Amino acid sequence: MRTLPLGMVKIGLIDRDHPLTCRSLPHHPSTPQYHLAHMQLNPAETALVLIEYQNEFTTDGGKLHDAVKECMESNNMLENSSALMSDLRTKGCLVMHVPIMFGEGHREIGASAGILAGIQEGASFTKGTSGTEFHPSMKPEPADMVVQGKLGLCGFFSTNLDFLLRQKGIKNVVLGGFLTNCCIESTMRTAYEHGYNVFTLKDCTAATSVAAHENAYEHSFGMFSTITSADEVKAAVE
Repeated sequence: MRTLPLGMVKIGLIDRDHPLTCRSLPHHPSTPQYHLAHMQLNPAETALVLIEYQNEFTTDGGKLHDAVKECMESNNMLENSSALMSDLRTKGCLVMHVPIMFGEGHREIGASAGILAGIQEGASFTKGTSGTEFHPSMKPEPADMVVQGKLGLCGFFSTNLDFLLRQKGIKNVVLGGFLTNCCIESTMRTAYEHGYNVFTLKDCTAATSVAAHENAYEHSFGMFSTITSADEVKAAVE
């Protein structure tokens, strides 16, 4: 079995003697890791980035609500998110809301397959409809920032999110919202590559199935973020 000092996360390596089996590597001691139980996050350097807490996902009657309802209920993500938002706002963290919305006909979308094509076909997140409005428990307050221009999966790609984070001196990005294995994952990866300390909230995110949600955290999120919870982040920010 060949081993490499990569162990920031569990990475399966092929066993040359048994090519159909893999083994997980241990954490490498030199790899920087955040342990929220033993650290503090400076509120002046910390942003809570909330992705798509809009009625289309969060509310009965939303076009995508039935798809995420089971996962939302399994981890109480909406209530956890609202409580965390209020707590971090009070402590002086930057709260950022990242909605997605499209014009009539969704002409901004060029994809012919996949989730964006499905959004276009279903006319989801159309500007001026109730589906694009924030859930009542997740509405922005005057001190918050609403990031404009999200038209795809990554919260950075078509928006000014990175510019705003750097203008505010943010080093720590805490992510919550929808969908775990889609927009959250894409935003997490980009934030990590931009050099931010990224924290993903397992109890403040949801996917279209509990299995998909769990799979993302089990197999990929640890490579690009510290997996944490609302309560752990509350305790770490003082």
